[in-house]
Amino acid sequence: MHTTTQDTTTTMTKPARKEPPSPRNGVDTPTLFATINAVAGQPELAQFRFRARSRWVSGTHSVTTMKEFFGAGGEQSHVTGYEAHGDHPAVLCGTDKGPTPVEYLLGALAACLMSGIANIAAARGVTLHKVEATVEGDIDLRGILGLSKDVRNGYEGIRAHFTIAGDAPKEKLEEIVAQARARSAVFDVLTNGVPVSIGVAA
Repeated sequence: MHTTTQDTTTTMTKPARKEPPSPRNGVDTPTLFATINAVAGQPELAQFRFRARSRWVSGTHSVTTMKEFFGAGGEQSHVTGYEAHGDHPAVLCGTDKGPTPVEYLLGALAACLMSGIANIAAARGVTLHKVEATVEGDIDLRGILGLSKDVRNGYEGIRAHFTIAGDAPKEKLEEIVAQARARSAVFDVLTNGVPVSIGVAA
């Protein structure tokens, strides 16, 4: 008696690979996730060095250019050199050719948090409808004018207020803002400080 035994093959299916969210809020989300994965695999790619080159014009007016920087393993460059004029208003003995340096600091904080909000919202599949921010800083000029040793030179306090709307519940939008703050480079520098060295050449 001949018995034929038929082998049964069990096909094991791998879990479907989760694809990153599609581009949203002007953010190329697939590229964002690809960058995160690339840096995770090659940590040396995370090392960046940004540069700003400034020249004095007259009085309190100066022009700073930001173009070249190092990152992702090599020298990089913006599509153009971006210029930032810095000055003081007339009430502070300037010619008002640009914002004061401390105003640029507020703008840097706002811009850093804004970019974080856009990226994080896109990564979480949230479409933003509006994001606006007001950033204020209080400063007592007696410090920089040398009138009091008890007053610091910089801001005594900074406040940022966001108005945000999107296709997500209020709680989720607040979580996005909180995560942007937690990952903000400018917020980190302002709240934790960073060593600064100043060299002089004749």
